[in-house]
Amino acid sequence: MPSAPSRSQSATRTSSTTTVGLAVNRLVDTLGGGLLTVAVAAGGATVDDVTLAEPASGVFGQAGDLLLGVGVERADDAVALLEGAASAGSGAVVLRRVAARHPRVRAAASRVGVPLVELADHASWAHVVWLLRGVLDRAASGPTLRAEGPVLDELFALADACAALVGAPITIEDTQSRVLAYSSTQDVADPARVSTIVGRRVPDEVLAGLRGRGVFRRLARSDEPFFVPAGRGLGARAVVPVRAGTEWLGSIWAVVDEQPPAPVLASLAQTASVVALHLLRLRSQADLARRVAADRLRALLSGDTLEAEGWLPPAPWRVVVLSGAHSGEARPGEPRPGESSGDPHPGRHHPGDPERELDVWESVARRRSWRQPLLAVYDGVALALVRDVPADDSPGTWEWLLDVVGEVAGVAPTATASAGGRVTRATELDRSRREAVEVQRLREAGRVAGATTTVEDAWAAVTNARALGGIWTEELLGPVAALREHDDGHDTAYLRTLAAWLDHPGDPREAAARLHVHPNTLRYRLQRLSEVVELDLHDPETRLALRLQLRALGH
Repeated sequence: MPSAPSRSQSATRTSSTTTVGLAVNRLVDTLGGGLLTVAVAAGGATVDDVTLAEPASGVFGQAGDLLLGVGVERADDAVALLEGAASAGSGAVVLRRVAARHPRVRAAASRVGVPLVELADHASWAHVVWLLRGVLDRAASGPTLRAEGPVLDELFALADACAALVGAPITIEDTQSRVLAYSSTQDVADPARVSTIVGRRVPDEVLAGLRGRGVFRRLARSDEPFFVPAGRGLGARAVVPVRAGTEWLGSIWAVVDEQPPAPVLASLAQTASVVALHLLRLRSQADLARRVAADRLRALLSGDTLEAEGWLPPAPWRVVVLSGAHSGEARPGEPRPGESSGDPHPGRHHPGDPERELDVWESVARRRSWRQPLLAVYDGVALALVRDVPADDSPGTWEWLLDVVGEVAGVAPTATASAGGRVTRATELDRSRREAVEVQRLREAGRVAGATTTVEDAWAAVTNARALGGIWTEELLGPVAALREHDDGHDTAYLRTLAAWLDHPGDPREAAARLHVHPNTLRYRLQRLSEVVELDLHDPETRLALRLQLRALGH
C-alpha cells in the first residue's frame, strides 16, 4: 500500500483535485514537440497529479503522481528516486536526459516497475510543470472538456500588455490566422482589423494579399520581428513570430503607422516567448480534447453506450466516412486544403494515411465553426458523427457537412463524404458506420458518383454489392460458367454481349452502342451464344441471376 503523504509532500504537491488518471504515454503524446519521451514503459500506469521529488526529505509522491526529479542527474540518485517512487506507488518519474538514458537507471525502472520519462535538455522544469498542470486539469474536466478558459483570459491580458508596450492595437493569432486574443485598444482600427476582430479570423482577401507578399513564409521560417508596410485595405503592421524552439506556434500583430524602434521590437520579441508558453498549453489542451473525443466515439461505435448521453448531441445521427481532403495541397493546421502558409514542401501529402486525413478534416471543421468535432479513425478510415435534422445546417450537421465538402472539393477534387443511414438510437450507430463504409467502398470501385452520397441515395448499388458478396466466381453455377469458358477458348465476347442486352432489354440499338458494334452484329452474337448454352431470357429470375453473376465477373 502507498504511504500517506507527509506534510512536506502536501506542501510540494501542486494544487489539484484531480481524480481522473491519464495514461503516461497519452500524457507524453499530448504535450508533443519532443519535450517528453517515454524512456521505459512499465505497464499501463496512469497519473493524475504532479509532484516535485524531495529525496532528502523523503518526498516520493503518492499513488497516481508524476514525480519530477528536479536536479537529479547522478545515476545513483536516480536509482534511489525510482525505488522511493515504487515504494510510494507513484505513477511515473521524469528525469533529465543525462540520467534517464543511463543503463543502470533504465534497468532500475524496469526492475521496480515504474515508468521512466525523459525530459529534453532544452526544456525548463517550470515550463514543464505548467504544461503538465494544464493537461491534467483538462483531463479531470470529463465530458465538458474544452480547450478554452483561463489560458485565453491570460492571452487577452498579454495582448493588452503588448498594446501598452508598443502603443498600438494588438492581435494574437495562431498559425491558421485565427484570432486568439486582441487588445482593448481601439484608437486605430483599419477595415482589416475590424473584420478580423468581428470574425475572429483574418479575412480571406487580406490573407491572400499577405501570402502574396511572402509574410507567412517569413513567419514560418524566422523568429525575428519585422515590419509590413501598408497595403490595400491593410494598414502597416509590426509582426512578431511566436515560436517554441524551431516550431512556429503563432504571431503577434501590431497596427502601427511606421516601423517601431528597435528596443520596442526587442521587448515584443521577449513577450513572444511568454505567449509561446500559453500557446503550447492551449494546444496541449486542444490535443487532449481531440483525443478524448476520438476515444469516446470509437468506444461508442464499438458498442459501449454507457454515459454516451452525457456528450452525444441529440438524435438523429449519421456516421460518415470522410476521404480525399489531403489529396490537395493540404496539411494539418492550415486554413484550408490547398493553401500554404510557408510550407517548405507544398503539395506534399500522404495517401492512405487515415490519421492525416482526419487532421485535415478536423482543421476544416473547426475553421467552419464546429468547435468540438466528433471525428475518429476506426478500422482504418476517418469517420465523423453528425446530426441529421431536416433544414438544420448548424455546424456538425449533415446539411452543414454538404456545404463543407463542396467547398473542400473545390480545392481538393477527391474530397468526399459517404454517409450511412439515419439512426435514432446509440445502439444503431454501428449499423450506420457499416453502411457508410459500404458506400465508400462502392465509391472507390467507381459504382457511386458525387462528392456526397448517403446509403439511401446508393441503395441499389449497395443491394447489388451485398448480393454479389455471396457469389463465388470460381464456382459459378449455370450458363455463365460455360460462356466464360467459351470466351476464353475462342476469343469471343459473349459475356459482354449478354451483359449489354440485359442492361438494355428490348433496345438492341442502345445495347449495340455500348459494345460499339452494329445492331445486326449484336443480334448475330446473341444467336450464336444461344447455340453454346440454353437460356430462357424471358424468365425474370434467370435474368436477375445472370446479371448478378456477370457483375461479379466485372461486366
